[in-house]
Amino acid sequence: MNVKLERKENNIVELEIEVDAEVFEEGLKKSFQKNVKKFNIPGFRKGKAPRNIVERYYGAEVLYEDALNEVFPKAYEEAVKETDIFPVDRPELDIKQIGKGENLIFTASVTVKPEVELGEYKGIEIEKIKVNVSDEDVDKEIQKVAEKNARMVTVEDRGIQEGDIAEIDFEGFIDGEPFEGGKGTDFPLEIGSGKFIKGFEEQLIGGKPGDDIEVKVTFPEDYNAKELAGKDAIFKVIVNDVKLKEMPVIDDEFAKDVSEFDTLDEYKEDLRKKLTESGEHRAKHELENKLIEKIVDNATVEIPKVMVDKQLDANVRDFDMNLRYQGYSLEQYLQMAQMDIDTFKEQGREMAEKDVKTQLVLEKISKTEDIQVSDEEFKEELKKLSEKYQKDEEEFMKLLRDDDIEYIKSTIITRKTIDFLVENAKIK
Repeated sequence: MNVKLERKENNIVELEIEVDAEVFEEGLKKSFQKNVKKFNIPGFRKGKAPRNIVERYYGAEVLYEDALNEVFPKAYEEAVKETDIFPVDRPELDIKQIGKGENLIFTASVTVKPEVELGEYKGIEIEKIKVNVSDEDVDKEIQKVAEKNARMVTVEDRGIQEGDIAEIDFEGFIDGEPFEGGKGTDFPLEIGSGKFIKGFEEQLIGGKPGDDIEVKVTFPEDYNAKELAGKDAIFKVIVNDVKLKEMPVIDDEFAKDVSEFDTLDEYKEDLRKKLTESGEHRAKHELENKLIEKIVDNATVEIPKVMVDKQLDANVRDFDMNLRYQGYSLEQYLQMAQMDIDTFKEQGREMAEKDVKTQLVLEKISKTEDIQVSDEEFKEELKKLSEKYQKDEEEFMKLLRDDDIEYIKSTIITRKTIDFLVENAKIK
């Protein structure tokens, strides 16, 4: 097999691949075996005609497509390895020569991972972030815990007030027509939270379960969904239920209920310690992120659109998964934010592009500095993962595919690369 590589614009390469006639003949044999039962030739029982008769009756071309499907994957894979390229998309195939007894010649055009031109990445100045937990921070944390432990009490003797949770059904109309994303059922809305359009929540005040309320609002001029921006809308709202948060008294008894401590002072001291630890953890990541951002800004790379699109899809899937862990869905989020999926994606495109560039730059630095994974580091990571998923280490290893192993190794390399950059930074 012969391979020629030609680099085009926009990170596209064209591989001209020539496959020996003997190899293509093997593909033709497999194609015939696969399709023989489909051929119906006079004088032969269906599926019993020999190949030369089939080719004379239908034309040799009848076997080419499946023969190509047999030969192409392996030939392309070998060509990718030989030319040491890293495709990031599916190739576009163009047949140059195909025929019985001839070498098969085709081109495969594919977008590849771009080359990164690194700027300065050692000796970068960065300021250390100080962590100081105040009494106010501790009180805010206690308030959050109190919110979680609040009792929801159904309100029956009065109308909706600010701070209440109103469970509502709603549907929005513009010029008498319902619009996409403007409908919800059994939606828990905290009055005063500002989750809905300005003026919406205030118009529910005084409403009681069973009430039908007509809410009139105007979408802001800079609203996410452009087709709704600046338009007047009417929402038909049904109040299903109204609940009130009954907050617990914050005292020693509260501390006993929500923690292992007997007094509020002991509980506060433990919270201060935990807030300090988490603050230092966040400060470390913030320092790393600021350092990486400077290094990425110093680098130059032309990012293919297909890589950004894939990262954007991955980010949306991760966001949806995180919402589901919290008991919500992406559909509910979009409904609440009053936007469609295309608008949501477009808002995340810049971040996706930044994510891709960061990955490419860190990868380039790890290769430049020859940062690798030792057997001990890999085993240690496997141990942590097996404990996390409550599996025996050997059993966990058997479950891993080659892609999983590569992903684990690349994660370790990325972490080591970031540590290397921090060690070589000038931290003030």
